[in-house]
Amino acid sequence: MNIGLTFDLRRQYEQMGLSKEQTAEFDSEETIDCLDQGIKNAGHEVSRIGNIKSLVEKLALGMRWDLVFNISEGLHGRSREAQIPALLEAYSIPYTFSDPLTLALSLDKAMAKAVVRAAGVPTPDYFVVDSFERAALPPLKRFPLFIKPLSEGTGKGIDTASIVGNETEFKERCEFVLKMYNQPAIVEEYLPGREFTVGILGTGKNARAVGTMEVKLLDNADPLVYSYANKEFCEERVKYVLCRDEAIVNEASEIALMAYRAIGARDAGRVDLKGDAAGRLSFIEINPLAGLHPSHSDLPILCALNGIGYDELISGIIQSALERSEIKPLAAGRWQPDNCENCSRS
Repeated sequence: MNIGLTFDLRRQYEQMGLSKEQTAEFDSEETIDCLDQGIKNAGHEVSRIGNIKSLVEKLALGMRWDLVFNISEGLHGRSREAQIPALLEAYSIPYTFSDPLTLALSLDKAMAKAVVRAAGVPTPDYFVVDSFERAALPPLKRFPLFIKPLSEGTGKGIDTASIVGNETEFKERCEFVLKMYNQPAIVEEYLPGREFTVGILGTGKNARAVGTMEVKLLDNADPLVYSYANKEFCEERVKYVLCRDEAIVNEASEIALMAYRAIGARDAGRVDLKGDAAGRLSFIEINPLAGLHPSHSDLPILCALNGIGYDELISGIIQSALERSEIKPLAAGRWQPDNCENCSRS
């Protein structure tokens, strides 16, 4: 098959003047090269498409692919991760990972929590601060609380000041998020326990947990929080440990799979969990479009610790997408223009 590859290249956006933090979710050339090779190692051809503007240009030229391997995070709006999948659906082109509804839902952390909580998944109490007026009136008085941007990933907007212990700190941090990120803040009960992430491969009833990894902060890390800086410099600040405690793995896997299925995630993803003071795990957030750098992103790191190689992970994602899609390869596995008789999907 000919597989198109959609992505946002970090360097391109930095050249446009965006900061390191603003481009934190985008990918390096190394990631794209590794992913390109991983798809080829699975027996497919690769056509690098690029970001959504490049995709629009190629679609207008009549280009089509048997499947698109989509890792584009998007740039604008709280539904930015959903934009390329929505465009591909408009052209009836199959793609990897979750659909527009799931991607938009999961990026809004409060919406995601509402859905998984309705499905019986444990999650700490939370509320949204969407104005400076609400920043002065915390509805939860049980400090400490944890505050972060509502619709960001990669630890953006998280540092040691995200944990607040009184109303003054609460007001200051909420105002910081509102001003700096131009979006609401989500506020949760702070959970002081251990932090885990669960990797998942597959879709629906075929989804399975592929490992539970504990995130351990080293002495030189920002304390107590899996912050943007700790994630960006994880090689120096974080120790990732595969959890082998059967009771924890079973609890974490059950919660993660419940959340993953409730939100409709597909092919692969990651679910973040944290323990309370008694060690009971709760859902924190889900990443249905997890990073895929082989040695820097959590999902490939977790898989490697559990004996699942990078090529096996990429092949598994593609296989999951194929199993749930009715894909008829284009002639010779190549792109075809709109007026070609083999292009009935457009």
